[in-house]
Amino acid sequence: MAVVLLLAAALVSVLSLSGCGKAAEKPPQAAAPAAEPVTIMVAAAASLEKAYVEQLIPAFQKMHPSIKVQGTYDSSGKLQTQIESGLNADVFMSAATKQMDALTKSGFISADSVLNLLENKIVLIKPASSKDSSIASFEDVLKAETIAVGDPESVPAGQYAREVFTSLGLWDKVRAKSTLGTNVTQVLNWVAEGSAGVGVVYATDAASNKKVTVIAEAPKGSLKTKIVYPVGILAKSSHPKEARLFVDFLRSKDALAVFEKYGFSPN
Repeated sequence: MAVVLLLAAALVSVLSLSGCGKAAEKPPQAAAPAAEPVTIMVAAAASLEKAYVEQLIPAFQKMHPSIKVQGTYDSSGKLQTQIESGLNADVFMSAATKQMDALTKSGFISADSVLNLLENKIVLIKPASSKDSSIASFEDVLKAETIAVGDPESVPAGQYAREVFTSLGLWDKVRAKSTLGTNVTQVLNWVAEGSAGVGVVYATDAASNKKVTVIAEAPKGSLKTKIVYPVGILAKSSHPKEARLFVDFLRSKDALAVFEKYGFSPN
């Protein structure tokens, strides 16, 4: 009888220990909460729109599913004015250093974030359907009935066009025959549609539209400086961390390859 009692006591002890062991086990860890979705706004020169919309933004969002990128595209001068007026953007990429320098100097852009990322070229174009072979260079531009250029007051491509024609001694006469576009995309479309005989746009714009033909690049020495596209982060960005991720992506090997596909050159 004593042996039976001892065995029963031992069994109770084992069961108690077993129960304690189960109670001591840690509950399964809950999955880490998904990152809160964030939307950043990129204000970019009109000539960047296709590269951004068609490839760069989708590629970035695939890498960072919790970050949505919205873009607003126009002339760099107009975007500068909008930023100065309170545009809630996080990243700015212009088609010239002038606008970026002005915004940096006035404190709208964080100076340590600015990167001169890309280069472009200025070209003279005509409608692909045009049979006129009398215009073969920038020097021949006055032979055209109508000339389309970006407004030099706000459009970098127009500022470059003015500089080229001024160096050739033609600007006053070109200006008298010109229709001024609010951005380079408008100039491109005018020529593509045939409403302008010739126009001055970026090489990247010309490469993106099969309805135009490049006549010539700007003459060597007609521009004092390279056509540089800088990118920077707004000082009052609501999402500086995410904005930095986007800028770092733009300077990556894969992103630069996309820019080259659209006709840009790394600076």
